[in-house]
Amino acid sequence: MRARTGIRVTGGDREGFLQNLVTNDVGRLREGLVWTALLTPQGKYLADFFLVPEDDAILIDVDAELAAGLLQRLSLYKLRADVKLAAVELTVARGSGPVPDGAFADPRHPDLGWRAYDGREGDIADWDRRRIAHLVPESGIELVPNECYPLEMNFEALNGVDFRKGCYVGQEVTARMKHKTVMKKGLTRVRVSGTAPIGTEIGTEGGKSAGTLYSQSDGKALAFLRLDRANQMLVAGKVTVTQDNL
Repeated sequence: MRARTGIRVTGGDREGFLQNLVTNDVGRLREGLVWTALLTPQGKYLADFFLVPEDDAILIDVDAELAAGLLQRLSLYKLRADVKLAAVELTVARGSGPVPDGAFADPRHPDLGWRAYDGREGDIADWDRRRIAHLVPESGIELVPNECYPLEMNFEALNGVDFRKGCYVGQEVTARMKHKTVMKKGLTRVRVSGTAPIGTEIGTEGGKSAGTLYSQSDGKALAFLRLDRANQMLVAGKVTVTQDNL
């Protein structure tokens, strides 16, 4: 697992503060974890994270490399809200099977198991295979700040965007992409004939750029593709790439 960091949000305005900023409905914390993202005003991805319910706080579980930037951005939005933000150490465990007491179901897909924050051991050893199977992008790998839009990266199918919650940063662009735009590129599961470094450019046999190859496991991979060039034989370095329709 990539290193994770926590940001604890306290204060009487904590829920409303986050509700006005992130892509998902913070009210879902009453049901468990909430997976969500902070976007730029132009609707581009900045960071994704889990919101974790606590008695008098909301804990943010975020990739360690994104934590400082996220904390800085949240601090800029705080203004006069009754909110305090503090970086905290975080130990995250992922597990499979039934959700044990004190843990939380991963809200993105049932096959992703559960997450816990109480120091217990996890037991998922085939994480990349699971998330490739269900088109789950990873912070710092497929998800890079300022380089993609959430709907291109499967956020809607993974319960990361709520279209009924009202305004948040980047909401207008996200809604417009949902209702008025035909997607021209997006995260796709592909079959690969071998392995190539993450970030390898994918091209057509005629030499046209088609996208980028990312995480790989057991002959399958995640790729960000131009969808008009996806239904043909592609290459990434010496690896052949074909769309996986299963």
